Amino acid sequence: MGVVTISASYGAGGPEVGPAVADRLGLAFHDRAIPAQVAGRLGVSQDDAEANDERVVRGLWRLVASLGAMPDPIGGVVPLTGEPDERAYREQTERVLREIADGPGGVVLGRAGAMVLRDRPDALHVRLDGPPEARLRAAVERYGRPEEETRREMQANDTTREAYVRHFYRCDPAAVRHYHLVVDGTALPPGTVVDLVVAAARARGIG
Repeated sequence: MGVVTISASYGAGGPEVGPAVADRLGLAFHDRAIPAQVAGRLGVSQDDAEANDERVVRGLWRLVASLGAMPDPIGGVVPLTGEPDERAYREQTERVLREIADGPGGVVLGRAGAMVLRDRPDALHVRLDGPPEARLRAAVERYGRPEEETRREMQANDTTREAYVRHFYRCDPAAVRHYHLVVDGTALPPGTVVDLVVAAARARGIG
């Protein structure tokens, strides 16, 4: 069936586009299920794994600085000491991604999917991005939180995700060479973005 990976900057529409693309292609959307699988393999609770999920971004960079922690593969932080460490989360997340690609396929949001599955011919790698101020406006409108609070969250999110990819994969997650399709998610309506991703996926035989 193939796999679509979506890397999305904060405010570029990833959480909205991902599920819609999966629905249109008749594929599973893999987001919340991945921390649960990682938790089971590491022998920790799902709550512990979800605490490291990429959705938990509020105040994240302050935690990284104050606790001496590194961003983990599902977007949160784990201390540099203690078990399981950030490398274990990364390795298990990579294993889950490869099993998805080898099995029923699906649409995966985040988790450095384009880097992990870069060599697969049955994958489409998508980047959703946009100018910071445009992403900020979109996020304020979408989530309804104060602008300064949203700006801090966006900056922490962007910084942490970039640090994770640079640390483990030695590359810039925003570099266009990693993706088949790059779309400014702030310049087009979400439905149009979904149409573009679906068309690109079908052109690669996915879905």
